[in-house]
Parts: sequence; structure tokens; C-alpha cells
Amino acid sequence: MGGLAAAADLARAGLDITVIERGAGVGGKMRRVESGGQLIDAGPTVFTMRWIFDGLFGDAGLRLEDHLGLIPAETLARHAWQDGGTLDLFADVNRSAAAIGEFAGAGEARAYLDFCARSADIYRTLAAKFIAAERPSIPGLVARLGPFGIPALMRTVPMRTLWGALGDHFKDPRLRQLFGRYSTYVGASPWSAPATLMLIAHVEQQGVWLVRGGIHEVARAIAGLAERHGARFRFGTHMERVVVKQGRVAGVELAGGECIQADALVFNGDISALTDEVRPVPATSPRKRSLSAITWCLSARTSGFDLAHHNVFFAADYAEEFRAIFQDRRITQTPTVYLCAQDRGEGSDHPSGTPERLLALINAPADGDKGPIPDADLADLAKRSVGLMRDCGLVIDGVGEPVVTDPSGFEALFPASGGALYGRANHGMMGSFARAGARGKVPGLYLAGGSVHPGPGIPMATMSGRIAAARLLADLAGNRRTVMLPADQPWP
Repeated sequence: MGGLAAAADLARAGLDITVIERGAGVGGKMRRVESGGQLIDAGPTVFTMRWIFDGLFGDAGLRLEDHLGLIPAETLARHAWQDGGTLDLFADVNRSAAAIGEFAGAGEARAYLDFCARSADIYRTLAAKFIAAERPSIPGLVARLGPFGIPALMRTVPMRTLWGALGDHFKDPRLRQLFGRYSTYVGASPWSAPATLMLIAHVEQQGVWLVRGGIHEVARAIAGLAERHGARFRFGTHMERVVVKQGRVAGVELAGGECIQADALVFNGDISALTDEVRPVPATSPRKRSLSAITWCLSARTSGFDLAHHNVFFAADYAEEFRAIFQDRRITQTPTVYLCAQDRGEGSDHPSGTPERLLALINAPADGDKGPIPDADLADLAKRSVGLMRDCGLVIDGVGEPVVTDPSGFEALFPASGGALYGRANHGMMGSFARAGARGKVPGLYLAGGSVHPGPGIPMATMSGRIAAARLLADLAGNRRTVMLPADQPWP
């Protein structure tokens, strides 16, 4: 997404753009797989912060809605617990508060409204001054906020963990579990991630959209925008290395030895795939990697539980799940299951009892470079995950053979990541400042994607591409040169 957004902006500015993509089509992590004769989105599933995409298309004189079908979601997600209880969150804050009141009592409903106000305050403090910055630092953030912004910065409680700050609001452990899950949006543990991630609640309340035709259409729309302005795409093309001459980027070398000259390069792979010569921050060590996952994409019939588009099934011991992953490097006995029912939600007319497209995901340690998980262990994990969903009332009757991807599969797709889906884990107060910014270590190299600032997720990665493009254009100072853009390119 970062590479595609950069390609669109730079092509619109009149630069000569070639996008190098290792895969057979656009999208990178926003990929599709086939199961049971149906195409299933196998990557990110949540579309938020629409204003980023409105701006990308609006700056090109176009309307996003003319190129992408978006449906506002009334139900943000449906949550269920193995020990009992179901709770929906809604786009309408008061409707969510009423649901929480019925679920956990009036006191927790009031606590939720306080939590929403706090998340909005954190978002207002950080959105422009931190998230949209080229590469933030604590001194820079303080300077941008000014002396009158220091109290607001302190209210973001960066020195506290998300789990600890949630205890200020919720007594019901299920609600702390629900909102603690926001840390997984950036591949982190709620016991280590900073409390600033509470701002995700406000982001979701600003709007979550479903995409007609599936989330992959977002990548296709942005690629179309780039092509509209002259960008060229080369698919199935593997890049071996960045060519550096006289201390700056001179081009790229492809597998097979072909070299392409270029004055600038926007790199959108995992930051760890770059060599020390050009990478501005250290490669991410295995212990500092974000979450990986095991995913099952399948066509199946379901019964017994009324699925929403986004569904989360919780076991009782949430802390054990993250201890197992980040300390023991294993998957807990009963992991949380996220299930995206891609034919459900607003605008859906899916006939009851017919096969539907499902993406099931459990968190896993990013140790994919150590080899694949044995088939017997994958089968056992699938059995346990299905058992958790059955305990919550959902019965799944598979129709097509599932497409399974484990951390080693993600490592193969995105080399040097270890299968980490979000780059470096956002742990500790300094985690948010440890990512690389828009510039590489040598002139002519620019960085985008989920492993650099402002971080992972569809909107953040897209924003990173726009930031990189703006920095590149500023550096070129009006010169027209050839630019290479590897969009979502996993580099060796």
C-alpha cells in the first residue's frame, strides 16, 4: 500500500515511475487466495481513516467513491467468550455504551464513555504532530506541540502499558480483553504496548467501511490511479539488491542480472531486508519482531452463531496468549480467533446456509525463518481453534480445502521478516520512535510500508507512501528524474 500510494503521487507529479512487484499482481500483504472456487481476501481486512484515501484521490482531482465502493459499517465487530457472553461494538458510541451496559452493567457503560473521551483526546494530540510526521522523535514532538501542548502529551500516558491504562476504566476483565486487542492491530502485546494505542478506539468511531468486491479492491484502485498518470508495473519480478554508486542510489539489480538505472527508489519491503549499507536503523532482531499469524482461508457453511463481518472469539486466559508468544515463542493452548466473514455485514445479501468466504486468524510468534510448523501441529491448532468457536456457538462445515499460511509462509512471501506482519513490535515507550522514517541511509533511497513510520495497517502504510513521496519530491526540488518504486516488494 505504501509503494502504491507513493507511485500514484509521484506519477501525478510527472516523474517516470516503474513499479517492481515480486508477486503476480498488486497488493502485497493485501493478497487473495482461492478456496472452494472462491477468491478470499487473505490479508488486512479493516478499512479505516478514509480521509487518507479521499486525500490521495482528491489531490489527483478525483473522487474516491467513483473508484472504490465503500459501505459504512454499523456493527464494528462481534465479540464472544468461551465462558459465555456476546458483545457487539457499533459505529454509534451511545449504542455501544447501551450494549456494554446490558453486557456488564451501567458502571461499565459509563466507563466506556470516559474511555472514548480519553481516546479522542489522545488522537487529537498525536494525529498531526506524531502520526503524520516524517520521522518523529521525542524532542521533535515536544517542539511541534509547543509548551501549551505538554499537558496533552502527558495525558497520552506513553509510559504506561495499554493493559494498565485500560484498568483505569474497566473492572470487567472481558472489556479489558476486548480493548486490549487494539495492541494486536500493530502486532504487539497489550501488556507491553504503550497506552497511546487507546486512540484506535477513536479511529474506529470515525468510521469503519466494508469494501465492495473485497478489501483487495483498495490496492487495485490505487494501482489504477498510478497507471492513470503513467506509472508502469512489472509483476513477477524479483529484485536482488539496491545498486549504490558514489554514495547514492544508482538503480536496482533484478534476479538474472538485469540492472535498471534510477536516481531514486522507494522501498516498500520489510526494513530488515535492506543491507546495513542503506538501512537507517538496525535490522529487527527476532525477539523484537511483531506478531505473526496462522491463517486459514476457506469456503464453508456456518450455523449456530450469527456472524458479523468482523468477529473475535476469546478464551479466558488472555495474558497466557502473549506470554507464550513473546516469551516462550509458542502458541498458547487456546488462542484468540479472529474470523472475517467476508460475505456478511452491511450491503450483504448472502443466502443463509450457503458456503461463505472465511478468513480465520490466530496470533503466532514471528519465527518463520526457523522453518514451517509441522502439519500435525497445524491440524491440532485448527482443531483447537474450531473448538473455541464451537464453544461460543459457531459450527463450521468446510466446503473447500483451506489455504493455510503459517509464519514460514509469510517469511517466504516477505523475506527477512521472519513472518512478522507488522515490522517491529510497538513495545515500550520508545517503540513508536524506533521505526525508520521516510529516508534511507543513502541519498535517493526512501522508505514506505508497514515496517516504517507511522506503522502497519492499511491507512498507516498508505500514509507512509505519501510521506515518502513528499520527501522525495522536496529533495528533487523540481527536477524530473527516473524513479523506481517497488510496491509491497519483499526483497531478499
